[in-house]
Amino acid sequence: MPDAQTGVGLRALVLGASGAIGGALVTALRQDGRFATVLALSRTSTPGFTLESEASIARCAHEVAQGGPVHWVVDATGALEIDGHGPEKRLEALNAAALARAFEVNAIGPALLMKHFIPLLAPDQATVFATLSARVGSIEDNHKGGWYGYRAAKAARNMLLQTAAIEAHRRRPLAVFAALQPGTVRSGLSQRFVPPEDAMPPEDTAMNLVHVLGQLRPTGRAQFVDYRGTAIPW
Repeated sequence: MPDAQTGVGLRALVLGASGAIGGALVTALRQDGRFATVLALSRTSTPGFTLESEASIARCAHEVAQGGPVHWVVDATGALEIDGHGPEKRLEALNAAALARAFEVNAIGPALLMKHFIPLLAPDQATVFATLSARVGSIEDNHKGGWYGYRAAKAARNMLLQTAAIEAHRRRPLAVFAALQPGTVRSGLSQRFVPPEDAMPPEDTAMNLVHVLGQLRPTGRAQFVDYRGTAIPW
């Protein structure tokens, strides 16, 4: 049994573990002495899931639940370029189908992960549910415009997490809920938009995020923070 006082023997779960950040998070958590088990789930894992299929998410959550409650869940899913469509730079570039896909991958799918995995958090122990957001999802911090679908979907993801956190706090008062800005990371998501020398290795980002999550305390609401632990305006 995990020790709620020392935080030893905990069970963690990374969703979207096949991505650059997700894979690095799995490694960082497995190297952390607090966790006895770290599950890595993705579309290629067994069990596995896809963001487009709630049935697959439900099946995956059901299998995870057989092993007992979870203490940390980190959702590292998401995509900037989807079906060959990158972020829109101008209003004229908006496309209904591309917008719908941006929301499906970056907001709707993650919301369904919240639906099925937040109930797996241990109700009477310190737990964490975190989801990868982005600074561009901040409405207040938007100074450049552009990237319509990605910005809007990440803002929606933030709102969905905030709403879920408020509800979940009633049964899980010790839970931390966080929307994370991982920084600019060397990955397939960023490689077309940022030179590798201007991006952080995913291993560094993962270590930073695990440290930040370990420092957060329950507030009854979700917290929007970057990889240094600095609060970001919603």
